[in-house]
Amino acid sequence: MFTHFYNESVRKLVVAFGSLFNDIVISRKDSSGTETEKIRVPLSYGPKEKFITRLNNFNSLSETAKSEITLPRLGFEISDVTYDSSRKRNTLNKSRFTTQTGEGLTLDFAYAEVPYNFSFALSAFTRNMDDGLQIMEQVLPFFTPEFTVSINFTSLHDKIDIPIILNSVALVEDYEGNFDTRRNIQIDFSFTAKSYVFGPTKNSSVIRQTKTVF
Repeated sequence: MFTHFYNESVRKLVVAFGSLFNDIVISRKDSSGTETEKIRVPLSYGPKEKFITRLNNFNSLSETAKSEITLPRLGFEISDVTYDSSRKRNTLNKSRFTTQTGEGLTLDFAYAEVPYNFSFALSAFTRNMDDGLQIMEQVLPFFTPEFTVSINFTSLHDKIDIPIILNSVALVEDYEGNFDTRRNIQIDFSFTAKSYVFGPTKNSSVIRQTKTVF
């Protein structure tokens, strides 16, 4: 029953989710309103506690030099995985795909996919409020409240539409410390991706001839 297989279903979902926020750019302007620079916000996978720790602790490059993490920055992670019984199909339903091999025509098949809801947490870290608002406005208009992406999971399950739902947005400003402490502004986005996991793909020969006896 439990033979090894790996369809990379969850990995492909993580890559697709991260690619949605990989091209966010913020603009900096001077007092006259002239644009001085554009910054592409870096994105990485990891829990927000990891970034908060790096914000509060300098990295030692040498005994005399220390550096801080560069802001703005985006980080995301999977926070929860739950089974979704409302989208469950009959387990015995099959998806089929014929392939041509050296020995002739064969049939690949797999049983019905299993629906799961994947919760994602996306966090934006900035030094000033304007950068955070720019990031927020480049995310919110596309989720009403869901945004659908198409993912090629396997040869039997290609171009599957996965809705990604924006559940909530929370803005946190760090007031701790004295007036000399640099403030940290954090915007937390909560998402739910209604995706699937897929079982192993099996192989069988194609029925070419039948025989009926009366």
